[in-house]
Amino acid sequence: MKNKTAIITGASTGIGKETAKYFLERGYNVVMNSSSEANLKKAFEDLGAPSNAAYVPGDISERKTAQQLVNLALERFGSIDVLINNAGVFSPKPFLEVTKEDLERFWKINLLGTYITSQEVIPQMVKQQAGAIINIGTVLVDHAIGGFPATAPLTSKGAVHAFTRQLAAEFGKDNIKVNTIAPGIIRSPLQGKMGIENADSLSGLHLLNRIGEAEEVAEAAYYLATADFVTGETINIAGGHTVGHSI
Repeated sequence: MKNKTAIITGASTGIGKETAKYFLERGYNVVMNSSSEANLKKAFEDLGAPSNAAYVPGDISERKTAQQLVNLALERFGSIDVLINNAGVFSPKPFLEVTKEDLERFWKINLLGTYITSQEVIPQMVKQQAGAIINIGTVLVDHAIGGFPATAPLTSKGAVHAFTRQLAAEFGKDNIKVNTIAPGIIRSPLQGKMGIENADSLSGLHLLNRIGEAEEVAEAAYYLATADFVTGETINIAGGHTVGHSI
């Protein structure tokens, strides 16, 4: 039986890179994307430059990047079975200090990139009458934190959550499953980019009193990629973050 193919955006570091590794180890063909060609090439080489992987550098908010991903996946591997819209940016900023440029940056990468890439992939999934799309959101959409002002990125991520549900409704008849993974605090380079030097200091936000690992998000993505009766859902991978807190 032909191996299935997954496209993973934002795959050069953190959750995206670990998810690419997880799928490759389970026999998937993987087409990786990142806006940084140098980081993407390094990630590809770190994974052993496997024959069942390929990569396309480029800005995911530009349609030509999504088209290149689709074309490469079909030329090299013959199908597109899974799309993981992982590429995104996130950083806190007080509401009254947010600029138009801040908003445009988050909406462009987090929402527009997810929307356009899905638009380019779905025609092939309709043709196949099968497919899975997994969008990466955040638990903060449903569980805000007063001391972590993030209205700008959260409006874009909230839109991704809504996009998931409507897309699931529109393409359920074509056997295309669309779901969201909403991570809590996950050990990745993202914390450093936000100025958080010790990510483990945030463990108390989760009932399990630890932060998550990128592989745990990859496990959830693999489950959703293979689940045949799950669509329109948001799966929290957050150690109980949305349920309550320890004191």
